[in-house]
Amino acid sequence: MAQQKTALIVGMAKSGIAAARLLYENGYRVIINDMKPEIKGLFDALSGIAYEVRLGDDPMDLLDGVDLLIPSPIIPFFRPFIVEAKRRGIEVISEIELGYRYSKADFVCITGTNGKTTCTTLTGEIFKASGRKTFVLGNIGVAISAHAMETRPGDVIVAETAALQLEGNVRFHAKAAGVCNITPDHIDRFGSMEKYIAAKAKILDNQTEDDFAVLNWDDPIVRDFAKLTPARVLYFSRREQVPEGMYMDGDTIMLRWDGADTPFMDRKEIYIPGGHNLENAMLCALLALSQGVDAETIKETLRTFQGVEHRIEFVCERSGVRYINDSKGTNPDSTVKAIEAMDRPTVLILGGYDKHTGFEEVFDALPGSHVKACVVLGQTADEILETARRHGFENICYRCETFRETLEKCRDLAEPGDNVLLSPACASWGMFDNYEQRGRVFKDIVSKFE
Repeated sequence: MAQQKTALIVGMAKSGIAAARLLYENGYRVIINDMKPEIKGLFDALSGIAYEVRLGDDPMDLLDGVDLLIPSPIIPFFRPFIVEAKRRGIEVISEIELGYRYSKADFVCITGTNGKTTCTTLTGEIFKASGRKTFVLGNIGVAISAHAMETRPGDVIVAETAALQLEGNVRFHAKAAGVCNITPDHIDRFGSMEKYIAAKAKILDNQTEDDFAVLNWDDPIVRDFAKLTPARVLYFSRREQVPEGMYMDGDTIMLRWDGADTPFMDRKEIYIPGGHNLENAMLCALLALSQGVDAETIKETLRTFQGVEHRIEFVCERSGVRYINDSKGTNPDSTVKAIEAMDRPTVLILGGYDKHTGFEEVFDALPGSHVKACVVLGQTADEILETARRHGFENICYRCETFRETLEKCRDLAEPGDNVLLSPACASWGMFDNYEQRGRVFKDIVSKFE
């Protein structure tokens, strides 16, 4: 009888919990570890399985006898315990790699700096409408490992795959891979833009000539990804005609496929607003077309899909002021897209955890925009205000200390007919657990305004 293998899971958030369950169900001895000595609700989440608890311990001290190591996506692969694990011959993989190994479904995957969640959700809706059994998983909030064992041949997993997750992939294979865009983000985690780009590019690993890559022609970094895959490449563009894929002719989305150009649909038919969502719609449509979904199903979904929570989400109108939740705007490029989508005078909320991305492009986007004032808070407040000063916008920027104070200041600055937009260009850590919590608090507070 083969000796039981041991898996060490470091980081017990959603992906760690799902990995622990999946490995236990497949015969592993499971050790769970986290830097926190206590995690609320953890043991309830792991009920029904056996595991060894080593919370608060240094993972370097837990490597003896371990066959498989699965670190949380937030842990860099240059951490000493991961380097040492590899030196000892311990296999180190990501949670999405683990889920892939136990799944029987086809993978349709999306990555990019901004737009991943919208594209993943929309692509999932298209596949569901097509009649295929569809699982929408990954960085969107449900671990792949949580549902891998439920999948059957012919099913599809539409997966949001962040750079933090892709870093630990080995066999992971996307039949169709879409890349929205790449702009500076998570530089604090990867150490350089080059390493961040390399992690994103791993979505194309293991593709074959039978697969598809859907790439943003207008993003030079993403366009060059075509050199990294043998898959059939489809492009989308708002600005130029493409060799194959989708492009704009006035307001008409054109499909260029096998050398033939045909009108696909009018951009005005797409329910979700903004130029960035036009790009998202083309990417999703091409992913679905590549896997045989019929055009009418795709079009009808694009006409009815209303977007995702925390992404340019209309919350309420109070005293003639519209409050918009874009808490998922966690980097400058994402915030610029939200600014561009505003069609009335806007009070913008900026600030949070520092990911070392800088804020130049946010203030570069303000001339000609509808932004009339900025309210700033958090760890990055000083840097944002200094950037505003250099760009000549210090006279419209106001600093607050707490989130509630910030929202009350926005209410005071806004007039009937204005927007208040939460799009912080920063992560939420330090003030909130995640961007979802930040968005929920925003919605709770402003909904109670008179």
